[in-house]
Amino acid sequence: MNETLNKIVISAVALGAFSILGLGLVALISSATEDKIALNERQSLLQGLKQLVPENLYDNDIVADHILISDLNSHLKTPSAIYRARKNGQPVAAVITAIAPDGYNGDIKLLVGILEDGTLSGVRVVGHKETPGLGDKIESSRSDWILSFSGKSLINLTDQEWAVKRDGGVFDQFAGATITPRAVVNRVKLTLQYFKQNKEKIFSLSETAGKD
Repeated sequence: MNETLNKIVISAVALGAFSILGLGLVALISSATEDKIALNERQSLLQGLKQLVPENLYDNDIVADHILISDLNSHLKTPSAIYRARKNGQPVAAVITAIAPDGYNGDIKLLVGILEDGTLSGVRVVGHKETPGLGDKIESSRSDWILSFSGKSLINLTDQEWAVKRDGGVFDQFAGATITPRAVVNRVKLTLQYFKQNKEKIFSLSETAGKD
């Protein structure tokens, strides 16, 4: 009887130990994955900032000179960062982190570069879960579609033209994947409208408001 009981206890202890070890490994892998995702997004951010606002156009620390706002992505309760480029203290451009919540597979994270006059310096995708081979054409490494935003503004395109061609606009859609480009176009347009309405506030708010 004692031998049977000992076997049960040993088995229970071994099972518990394996369970704890398994949970520890899962937590470790999850933490490593999250760290890798965060690192990749930071690298995409830094690369995107350089692509959207050439370094010769400004003389401030564009990464440090940023603020956080809560009203651009208020539908997601997710704050947006705005990185300000200045030359001799004067506004040159702003790069805004925007989120399109209506992608085919969820949120599409964007960097929207806007020159001081309201013209897009460019747009880049820094995070998404869109379908490989279809929706992932929003990436600059997959196609040049995202480059078509450069030079566009609320002035040189009408409200109707700010849409994919299927909806009467000027932006191409992807074969079999209209939802993804539509989501990006809509969010870029809304970001431009936000910039137009809040430009003075964007460049005047203290950068300390955005430091974490």
